[in-house]
Amino acid sequence: MLVTVALLLVSLVMITKGADWFVESAVSISEKSGIPKIIIGATIVSFATTAPEFTVSAMAAYLDHVEMTVGNAVGSAICNIGLVLGTVIAIKAIPVELHGFTRKGGFMLSSALLLLVVAYDGVISSFDGLLLLIIFVGFMYYNFRLQRAVFDGNDELREKVPVSHLKKDILLFIAGALLVVIGSRILVDAGITIAEWLEIPEMIIALTLVALGTSLPELITAVSATLKGHQDISIGNILGANTMDIALILGASSQIRPLTILPQSLEYDFPFMIALMIILIIFGITGKKLERWEGGLILGVYVGYVAGLFTLFN
Repeated sequence: MLVTVALLLVSLVMITKGADWFVESAVSISEKSGIPKIIIGATIVSFATTAPEFTVSAMAAYLDHVEMTVGNAVGSAICNIGLVLGTVIAIKAIPVELHGFTRKGGFMLSSALLLLVVAYDGVISSFDGLLLLIIFVGFMYYNFRLQRAVFDGNDELREKVPVSHLKKDILLFIAGALLVVIGSRILVDAGITIAEWLEIPEMIIALTLVALGTSLPELITAVSATLKGHQDISIGNILGANTMDIALILGASSQIRPLTILPQSLEYDFPFMIALMIILIIFGITGKKLERWEGGLILGVYVGYVAGLFTLFN
């Protein structure tokens, strides 16, 4: 147990340092290339910070622990909004660029609603997964078109910095991402060992401890970005990561084996996830920024969700 706790602490150091490199390099790439930070956040940052969830869920599906697959993906989406964004917004209000926010939020909510529909019969089949993957492809295509629109008709911006000048930033980005992913994996394994020792059900472990562990890259990245004044990376990262958590991770995992859905997911977890998404979108479109009290409310809903988990299903 002492070794497990030591690994837990080492993983936190790895994740913290990796996220610091990660944010600095992402911001540098954004500034040098001219690509808006919200696009950087919604694509390459989201891909890297979602890597732990993808790895854990795909491996769990392969090992026939489908409860862990579904719980991790859905729990991470809930954690990303409730804990990560709730905390970040409570620390500092985040300005909202309505055009990008509403469309990215629309993709996120659409993936969640489609998940509810395809999972209603108690299983996510391979065909259901393909439908989810279509939303993911649409999301990436939208970001590609958005990036093209930034450069169209502006040759000076397109040629702002040669790729060779980005080598150091790219290497730092990759190194930071690797530290975050490896540290998260160590943390998840250590966390599961501790949770099993405490005899907590696997689904609750997946929805809370594993989801928190695999969402730590988003949390550390978001807090680090916010403290450095780059909140637009935070919001873009979370919207992109949530779309990937549902559409990409569950869509891809269902190609490995059909994913059984527990009644708890349909009756409790999915509704809470969708409710948090709707609250976030409403707060975002009704003002020019997400206020600190709104972050506190979102965080409070997440705390209530976790309390309900342990009260109703443990």
